[in-house]
Amino acid sequence: MEVNNFCYKDIKFIDHTVVIANLLESSGEVALKLFESWKKEDLELVQFKSGITNKLVKCTNKHFQVTVLIRTYGKKSDVIIDRVMETTNIVSLSKHGLVREVYCRFNNGIVYGYTPGRALSVPDMSNQHICLLIAEHMAVWHKVNISNENESSLFPVLWKWLKEVPRSYADPKTDEKFQKNFKLEELFNELTNLENELVKIGSLVVFCHNDLLSGNIIYDEAINKISFIDLEYGSMNYRSFDLANHFNEFAGFECDYSLYPSKEFQQKWLRHYLCSYKPGATITDEEVNELYREVNKFALASHFYWGVWGLVQAQFSEINFDYIGYAKLRFGEYYNKKEEFLAL
Repeated sequence: MEVNNFCYKDIKFIDHTVVIANLLESSGEVALKLFESWKKEDLELVQFKSGITNKLVKCTNKHFQVTVLIRTYGKKSDVIIDRVMETTNIVSLSKHGLVREVYCRFNNGIVYGYTPGRALSVPDMSNQHICLLIAEHMAVWHKVNISNENESSLFPVLWKWLKEVPRSYADPKTDEKFQKNFKLEELFNELTNLENELVKIGSLVVFCHNDLLSGNIIYDEAINKISFIDLEYGSMNYRSFDLANHFNEFAGFECDYSLYPSKEFQQKWLRHYLCSYKPGATITDEEVNELYREVNKFALASHFYWGVWGLVQAQFSEINFDYIGYAKLRFGEYYNKKEEFLAL
């Protein structure tokens, strides 16, 4: 049976709560309730454990040879993520063939199509063949019109998140690490200054993925195709933020910024991106250099974005991840590169 036979034209809501402690069992229940012809004995359930926002289960019906993904939202993640907007974006992009379809939402999660291929590793990000495929695919995404909005969400989101950062954390160890490394007043002042610097650049506003780390990029070697997954943070945003955020993610979760792409690498990548974004146009050196300057300035916003994200997640998330430590690394690189990048 083809996957398309299971598609719903409208989003179907299921009144069912997945209990995190029994994730595999509960995910099976969701699949059986959604697909009434499925049988429990035909299901193969595999939990992916690399995510640091949500929990994800791959559900394969071995009889029909159909695979779906069942994602349960992380605790209080709605503070950070607009779940209605996320679903709207998936539905819109699926109509353009850029992401797999949504099957349903339930009251703390979503069921959606599986994208075949393998998630990239950190070294794959700089692979000479794969990286240019990514540049081409980002150009396609940035030309898709799925919203009537033309304002960037970047700074409204950053201000919202920063106001969610507590002055102290309930967990003593978390609070000790926070108090030792951060001062909220300084972060508020820093965001004001950063916004003033970046908005005057006038970067193009397009629909952005905003989270193109290696795990969200799928490569199907059989057909030499790149796909992007997980649209939780997708929004209208500055194009240069999306590009810069991708380059920052060359460092991986370990934040090894020795892996940040060189100027030569970026210029080659950005030229390929611009050729894909404007096919047939002559791309000048100055155009490439101007985008290079923009992107590296917005790399600062990317560090700030995920640094604040870590500070918010540290008070809510039940996933075993050092969010404060991650925020420290992101803000450390922000301050390390601030003067150099703003001077470009």
